[in-house]
Amino acid sequence: MTTIQRVTTHDLRFPLPEGSGTDAVHGDPEYSYAVTCLHADGHVGQGAAFTLGDGNDVVAALAQRLGERLLARGGTDLESLTARFGTVQQQLADDSQLRWLGPHKGAVHLALASVTNAVFDLWARVRGVPLWQLLLDLDDDAVVALLDLTWVEDALHRDAARELLAKERPGRGARSGIVDAGYPGYDTSVGWFGYPDELVAENARRAAAAGFRAMKLKVGSADLERDLRRVRIVREAAGDHVLVMVDANQQWCWPRAERACAALAALGVHWIEEPTHPDDVLGHQRLARLIRPAGVKMAVGEHISHRVLFKNFVQARAVDVVQVDALRVAGVSEFLVVSMLARQAGLEVVPHVGDMGQLHQHLVLFNHIALGLPATFLEHIPHLREHFVDPARMEDGVYRTPRVPGAGLALRDTRT
Repeated sequence: MTTIQRVTTHDLRFPLPEGSGTDAVHGDPEYSYAVTCLHADGHVGQGAAFTLGDGNDVVAALAQRLGERLLARGGTDLESLTARFGTVQQQLADDSQLRWLGPHKGAVHLALASVTNAVFDLWARVRGVPLWQLLLDLDDDAVVALLDLTWVEDALHRDAARELLAKERPGRGARSGIVDAGYPGYDTSVGWFGYPDELVAENARRAAAAGFRAMKLKVGSADLERDLRRVRIVREAAGDHVLVMVDANQQWCWPRAERACAALAALGVHWIEEPTHPDDVLGHQRLARLIRPAGVKMAVGEHISHRVLFKNFVQARAVDVVQVDALRVAGVSEFLVVSMLARQAGLEVVPHVGDMGQLHQHLVLFNHIALGLPATFLEHIPHLREHFVDPARMEDGVYRTPRVPGAGLALRDTRT
């Protein structure tokens, strides 16, 4: 039996080079993690939530409280905790006082992500396997027991989740080749908003030469012509064989959102990401209908904080590419719920990587092998690579499958 003795949290912040990480809304990011450490019989599980700096201490403080509640309500025995984790997570998310700060969103939900991810990291470390392997080794009932399906039962009840896993199990062998082949990535760092045109062109050429077959550009300028010019720059520098996506980071109000989406769709971008307010389901539905005839997809999820809102986007056909982030929703468990909702609807899951791809490289393998989701690609951002104990390996535009036990979130700066 593995016993969790205590919880510690850390407020870690990492300044970025000038211009890096910038978009149309966030002009001065400081990539930061509210880290939860679970200490258990010589093992330390590390989980995190991602912020852009100010307020990271608030999330860390909330994670400390939720971590202590986890041990009080879920118990200190790791295997017993994970055997009923969905129920425990529901109790934490619906804490009668802390839920007033959400519910299921904001700093308190980010804190729950940090705690949840620490549980999964610890579990994999104790089992001595990488997280993707641990999840694939579970039987269907054990996977379903990890999930909190409250508020989404109309779209995904427990029997439906179990049936989905069972239906896809016969195809696992055929899809398992991706473990050796590696999971394709796309480069987000070619076109940060604060980069000059010359650097965008240089980065696009470098990314194409490094094997990336897809890359993303930040848009949302005051002058729409700047956005369109930069799309053309990336296309010319990278070549016609490379997919180009754009991300407005919720910048556009109406009717500018319609004008910008129409103009970008006419350039043949692969997707348009977060063109307007992230809670505006019907607005995204309207824009999706505008761009789909041009073969352009609607991508959302970076700022969707919980499964209920994802359910609404899916049911309204307001999304084509689901960008759920396990450091924004309530960690690995809620990530799996959203992935199942997307799979039922025939959508793609291409996570936003607040973790720089460290955790998500595990989760996309499970999604593809166990859920049958297409292995489209996974976002790659290398900026904090040196801060992780076991950084993700990218070769020829492909994530190489992690083999180290855990979920990949261990940071060098934490003190255990």
